[in-house]
Amino acid sequence: MSLRTEAPSACNRTQALLGILEECVDRAHHHNLSLNAAFERLGDTSFSFICIVLTLPFIQPVPLGPLTVLGGLNFMALGFQLALGHQTPWVPRKLKSAQPPRRVWVAMLRSCEWILKLCGRLTKRRFTTWVTGVRGRRVCGSLIFAGGGLMAIPFGGLPLNNALPALMILFACIAELEEDGLMLIVSLFWGAVSVAYFAFAIYALLFLGAHALDWLQNYWPF
Repeated sequence: MSLRTEAPSACNRTQALLGILEECVDRAHHHNLSLNAAFERLGDTSFSFICIVLTLPFIQPVPLGPLTVLGGLNFMALGFQLALGHQTPWVPRKLKSAQPPRRVWVAMLRSCEWILKLCGRLTKRRFTTWVTGVRGRRVCGSLIFAGGGLMAIPFGGLPLNNALPALMILFACIAELEEDGLMLIVSLFWGAVSVAYFAFAIYALLFLGAHALDWLQNYWPF
């Protein structure tokens, strides 16, 4: 089954991918499913699939410490590969052959299905030249790389330091997956919010001292 046909509608592409995810869920239920097998089945959408799955734990206001930096580095690697035109993500051989537990697979796949169904209601094919072909992969890959770079900045306990860049990455993936150029603008918006927020945090630390961060942590509602 090919995910990319000539001028497919966003609905058709979403339904095709949902069908593939259901096949992966069924296989995970009855057989061992390796990352490599999932990548091969998902084809050129595997970048978006991986990044969407990886963004889910980071879209929360609570900082995750070193995990945020590690996640940012992973996003940078995936975005760089996508921008270079790789068809499927390169991961170490041992990781590629790994077979996550059935419950983990099902949870990840079901989460992606939920996101795809939601996206199917909010997105459509528009400004496709921004997100298709070599140019589209470079643009989306660059945004994922940039979001990963922002996430990798070691801000310690700063609230939202993982959530804002993760939203930038998420919408870049949605743009590539649904061929919706408008989602690139949403991704850039969250990137701008991330930069402004981090710039304010740096300013506060430089000119107001460490008490500024303590105040933000103490009065943050989460």
